[in-house]
Amino acid sequence: MSRSVALTDVVAYLDGYLRVREVPDYDGAVNGLQVENSGTIDRIVAAVDASQATIDGVAALGGSPLLLVHHGLFFDGNLPVTGRRYRRLRALLSHDVAVYSSHLPLDAHAEVGNNSVLARLLGLELQGAFGSYRGNPIGVWGTLPQGMPSRDALVARLQSVLGLANAPRLIPGGPERVLRVGIVTGGAGTLVREARDAGLDTFITGEGPHHTYFDAMEFGVNVIHAGHYATETVGVRALAEHLGTKFALPHSFHDHPTGM
Repeated sequence: MSRSVALTDVVAYLDGYLRVREVPDYDGAVNGLQVENSGTIDRIVAAVDASQATIDGVAALGGSPLLLVHHGLFFDGNLPVTGRRYRRLRALLSHDVAVYSSHLPLDAHAEVGNNSVLARLLGLELQGAFGSYRGNPIGVWGTLPQGMPSRDALVARLQSVLGLANAPRLIPGGPERVLRVGIVTGGAGTLVREARDAGLDTFITGEGPHHTYFDAMEFGVNVIHAGHYATETVGVRALAEHLGTKFALPHSFHDHPTGM
């Protein structure tokens, strides 16, 4: 017989561990428990997005899973429970799937955050925080090990650790030899100026608007776009592993890449 844990115990732990009530975020993020279930969970499934495909995939597993996501159900606002919103909620409720979402609290977390985990995977020696939202630090910066002397080597390493079929997009605005690297995963491409002001020569993120090409070239910063989805798989994976160990529950990652 599989082990079950009270949902309230897991939620209380996550709220405190991630500081979801303390870290400011977009209103639509609605960090924390977004959908409850019958009261217990028997597994943890991590995913980047609470999309219909992800919900259906988790529902097909059976049991009473906790779906742990980075992008929750309510980024599109306070909408009526019709259409897409209804279909997602109906699938969750009818299959006893609970949903817990953590957006910027997960990005910024020192242990399982997207930025810190990706930095460790790249071998950065972390030096401090970089980038902020409403006065709260989000990203990290650090220095590269001596065995990675060039920006091309960094791009290759990033492709490897994220398992990308194609190399990340490099905007070569900075020096060929890189040392001080900042990371803010996801759609943080507009932080090029902050990277420059922080004395960084290279900035890694997921994606950015068209004009940030000129920001990179004119501010003298290498910018690497490795994909919004890909750069934000690392945090939910790490959080699911941490939570699974903490509560002795099986955990897995539902991969549904967007190519963006």
